Amino acid sequence: MISREMTARRAGRSLAVFASALALGACAPGDHRGQSGDGPSRPPIAPSPSASTDPLAECPASGVRIRSTGSDAAMGLRALGLELVNCGDRPYQLNGYPVLHVYDEQREPIMLRVVNGAKEITSGFDQPPRKVTLAPNERATAVVLWRNLVTDSTVVATNGEFLTVAPAAGQPPHEVDPDGPVDLGNTGRIGVSAWKKADPSAPAPTRPAPLPIPSVVPSSVSPPDSRL
Repeated sequence: MISREMTARRAGRSLAVFASALALGACAPGDHRGQSGDGPSRPPIAPSPSASTDPLAECPASGVRIRSTGSDAAMGLRALGLELVNCGDRPYQLNGYPVLHVYDEQREPIMLRVVNGAKEITSGFDQPPRKVTLAPNERATAVVLWRNLVTDSTVVATNGEFLTVAPAAGQPPHEVDPDGPVDLGNTGRIGVSAWKKADPSAPAPTRPAPLPIPSVVPSSVSPPDSRL
């Protein structure tokens, strides 16, 4: 027969072993977050304000980004500024005109004639293209021009809602904000100036430069009525 004293000693040893196991478990390394009985895990740390999450801040594989800098209008003449930024880590070369495509609200392409230099639309933007080499973070600019003009009431006026711009023929296009409708009337044409290197000391524009006053009124535009 086992004595009460022996039973008490065995019970004491069992309690000691159990307590020791609990102590070892508390000290053992390991990540138990998410297990039953634990509190909720800490939420992921939000990125600091300096870490941009804007997708435009990511440089495409082409090494450049293109954006619009806003539009301006005068006497029915529209101008939309374009800016190309070399966001890559090597020089980028340009020598020519941006390649434009305009789309309607269903994103169907609108058939247009693109006038390089915009000579048929206005004057002052027909400087010939020159070779431009952009170092990383340098910019080039161009201007898209058109007239909101209706000369034939039997022809439906064209309104583009979307615009893509490629640095040159065969290069990937970038969708840019046209800052309003591309209201071409029934002219069926749109103009664009050649790329030119932006002054590195000048701040990035938020709107295009004011339009120069045309030296002559285009033949397709009726002069203002002097009686008004």
